[in-house]
Amino acid sequence: MRIIGGEFKGRHFSPGNSFKARPTTDFARENLFNILIHRIDLNEISVLDLFGGTGSITLEFVSRGCEKVTCVEKNYRHFSFIQETIKKLGVEKAVHLIKGDVFRFIEKSAGKYDLVFADPPYDLPNLETLPELIFQNDLLNPGGIFILEHGKTNNFSSHPRFSELRKYGSVHFSIFSQEKD
Repeated sequence: MRIIGGEFKGRHFSPGNSFKARPTTDFARENLFNILIHRIDLNEISVLDLFGGTGSITLEFVSRGCEKVTCVEKNYRHFSFIQETIKKLGVEKAVHLIKGDVFRFIEKSAGKYDLVFADPPYDLPNLETLPELIFQNDLLNPGGIFILEHGKTNNFSSHPRFSELRKYGSVHFSIFSQEKD
């Protein structure tokens, strides 16, 4: 795993060969952040990273100046790897790491975020419910963005908050927008 841009650009972290998470590819992550830096000031937003996995998205946000990132990961081994990497970088103040189930977190969270990113396993049985859960539970600030990474078999274009689809090889990002007040 490599951080693509920002303060920690080029830093490598290896979760090991037996790690079960599928990290977002460098190519897809770089293109995603190219989109984001033209839309929002990363220094001034609060981010929620669901299904943290290797922590690559969380660390990319922090590396690019985001001071408030909440990362939720259920798997103990993945959680421990993210925690260890955060300590190595010395960014404990910027990241609120939660070990827990994403669906329970969404249901109980009272927080609001400017950007929510979710990278669930592509074969997650209830993956298609995520956009509606994010909006039903009011997790986005006005004008906020929800980005869902998924495989080619999902199509969210009929969702009322869907705004665009970006494809980078086998990685698909569906982007949804919260209305501004």
